[in-house]
Amino acid sequence: MRVSVVAGNWKMHGSVSFLEEFASDLAGALAHAGPNSGSVAPELLIFPAAPHLALARSMLPPEVAIGAQNIHAETQGAFTGELSAEMLDDMGIGWVLVGHSERRALFGETNADTAAKVQAAERAGVAAVLCVGETIDERRAGRAAEVVLAQLNAVLDVAGLGWLERGMVAYEPVWAIGTGETATPDQAQEMHGVIRQALAGRDADLASKVRLLYGGSVNPENAAELFGQVDIDGGLVGGAALVVEKFVAIARAVG
Repeated sequence: MRVSVVAGNWKMHGSVSFLEEFASDLAGALAHAGPNSGSVAPELLIFPAAPHLALARSMLPPEVAIGAQNIHAETQGAFTGELSAEMLDDMGIGWVLVGHSERRALFGETNADTAAKVQAAERAGVAAVLCVGETIDERRAGRAAEVVLAQLNAVLDVAGLGWLERGMVAYEPVWAIGTGETATPDQAQEMHGVIRQALAGRDADLASKVRLLYGGSVNPENAAELFGQVDIDGGLVGGAALVVEKFVAIARAVG
C-alpha cells in the first residue's frame, strides 16, 4: 500500500502569530488522534511562505515535513530575491513545490524552467513536488491530457526519473484552484490514470510506486471520495490547509 500524503500550500499567507497558533493546534490534534487511530495520514507536509520556513521547521510537530514554494535553478549567484535548493537543504528543508500554476501564469515560468528547477532539487537532495494542470479553455478544447503530458514529459526528458524515487506529481486543474470548483472524482482519476500510464511507459515499477496528489479546492467534504480513487494517493491542499481543523479532517480522509 502506498503511503498517502496531505500537503498544504499556504501561498503568501501567514505570520509569526499564525504559525504559533497553527503549530499548537496541530500538535494537539495529532496527539488527540493517537498513534493507533489510523485516522491521520502517515505523512503531512506544509509549504509555508519563504520567510517562515525556519520558523515552521522549529514550531510545527516533528512529524510534519516542511517544503518551500519555489526555488531558483542555480546553486548561487546574483539572483536577488531568490533561494536555491542547496539553501533549503542547508536549512533542513526537504521539499519544494515546482511548476505550480501560479508560477507559470503569474511569473511566466515555462516547462523548461520547471525542468531546470526539478534538476536543481535533485542535485541538492531536495524532493520535488511537480505540479501539472490545464486551464479551463484547454479542457474545453479537449486538450487537457495533451497539456498535462507536455508539462510532465518536459521535465522527464530533461531531469530523468531519479527524482521520482522521493518526489511526487500533483495534478492541479487550473480551473479548480481557489475557485471552489473541483474536478469530479472521475475527472481527477482519469487524469491521474493518464499520468501514471505515461510514467509506466518509462518505468513500470517506478510508476506503480510514485505518489500522485490531487489539488484544486480540496476540502473535508470532498476529500474522502477524491482520495478513494485508485490512482490518487493524497492531496495538495490550498485554502483549507490554513485551518487546522480542515487540514486534519482532510488528512483523516486518506486511506
